[in-house]
Amino acid sequence: MTERPHVGVDVDSTERVEPDATGASTNPTARSRPAAPAPAPAPAPAPALSPSAPENAARNSRVIWLILAASFVVILNETIMGVAIPHLVDDLGITLQAAQWLTTAFMLTMAVIIPITGFLLQRFTTRTMFIAAMTLFSTGTLLAALSPGFEMLLLARVVQASGTAIMMPLLMTTIMTLVAAADRGRFMGRVSIVMSVAPALGPTISGLILSYLSWRFMFWLVLPIALVMLVIGIRRVENVNEPRVVPIDVFSVVLSAIGFGGLVYGLSLIGSAAAGGAAGVQLWVAIAVGVLGIAAFIVRQLLLQRSDRALLDLRTFLSRNFAVSVALMAVLMAALFGTLILLPIYLQNVLGLEPLATGLLLLPGGLTMGLLGPLVGRLYDRFGPTPLLVPGSILVSAVMWTLTTVGTETSPWLVLAAHITLSIGLAFMFTPLFTSALGSVEPRFYSHGSAVVGTVQQVAGAAGTALFVTVAAAQAAVESSAGTSLAEAEAAGIRSAFLVGAILSLVAVVGSLLVRKPADMMAGAGPAAH
Repeated sequence: MTERPHVGVDVDSTERVEPDATGASTNPTARSRPAAPAPAPAPAPAPALSPSAPENAARNSRVIWLILAASFVVILNETIMGVAIPHLVDDLGITLQAAQWLTTAFMLTMAVIIPITGFLLQRFTTRTMFIAAMTLFSTGTLLAALSPGFEMLLLARVVQASGTAIMMPLLMTTIMTLVAAADRGRFMGRVSIVMSVAPALGPTISGLILSYLSWRFMFWLVLPIALVMLVIGIRRVENVNEPRVVPIDVFSVVLSAIGFGGLVYGLSLIGSAAAGGAAGVQLWVAIAVGVLGIAAFIVRQLLLQRSDRALLDLRTFLSRNFAVSVALMAVLMAALFGTLILLPIYLQNVLGLEPLATGLLLLPGGLTMGLLGPLVGRLYDRFGPTPLLVPGSILVSAVMWTLTTVGTETSPWLVLAAHITLSIGLAFMFTPLFTSALGSVEPRFYSHGSAVVGTVQQVAGAAGTALFVTVAAAQAAVESSAGTSLAEAEAAGIRSAFLVGAILSLVAVVGSLLVRKPADMMAGAGPAAH
């Protein structure tokens, strides 16, 4: 925070020596003659941010709502392609494996860029980052709508993902910077709307569009909204941070790209191989390169953070509360993404539902999770994380164990009820975990904490998808070789995958007892004290 300079009379001292009109010193305690009027204070530069100042309240609220709305638009686009893949295979004359790259490339780009956002959010202003994110996203959306073939569409998805990767860390860092600790749960609840409703709406919206229009309209319909958000942002988003000149370590950027990109790519190959695609040595090479790259990246950051030059400062993990919350988030994201990939497969391949019916069946759960976000946030502000996390984790675990019983005769309504209940449990966990994690680090590490959370989400989501699909495919293959029908074999594989998820959910139940509310800690305590 920029301090207001003291000019003229110092109201906090009766002994300060002030210059008179001739420049000679006079003692203000001498009363032999009237003191000359103090010169008017020079106007202080407006502070970059002041969450508690009433005059800044409207600005802060406006900035948060604009970033929330923009984040909703870009996150919606992340899940919009899944339903369109069969259409793209026919229209562009490509293989199914090539079409899957439109999703894989998006995930890879997110995994590479998000770790860098910790540096970017310190180096550049809020307004600059918002404009950059929405410009990239809008450009990618336009390129996708105009794509004559697969190559340009793939490039467009990479450009889109670059903007998306910046937006979520920007949103979380802005909220942590501007919102008082007592109100953070309420605002993080609004983030839950973005993170759950937008992905849930993606498949449903794309299903409706593809029922009547070309796949290009998935981008033509999003483009005007993105451009409007960009224009509003240029006009209305103000700077609410204090950027500082920090050098970027290029070697860290390279290691980050190799490590996180390689790991996510390798995990995606596991899912592809389990689904019948070819992977072989490429899979293990990618995972090995990714693991080694991440290990080298971590060592590099530990060395650089001694002089505050780390690309992604890992001192956030000195907070036990942050470390536990992030670990729980990883488990939940793995379970969530694994469930989201398996339920549509189950509903279509085993129960025989149409894609649009599948999207509509899964929509209420996503909406429920998002709509509960603000309520859960207010409950967090009042009661803390434990009364929310414990029942939420029990609900999640109960649903995962229930899904281990699905078969070829299971009613779709049972799946609907299970998905809604799972969404309620996740809603009671995500907002408290986000708020507790980021609230447990020092303010100077907010941008790094947001980047860590975003990176963990991407890696855990890819790992959950790979794990669930691999287990399901392996068990289905065993059942098929034993002469079981295709539907029965797939149902058996899906039950096995949900069994793995159910076991993971027990970890979440235990971990939910360990998270504490940051506001319960002594003010000013460093991360190590948490």
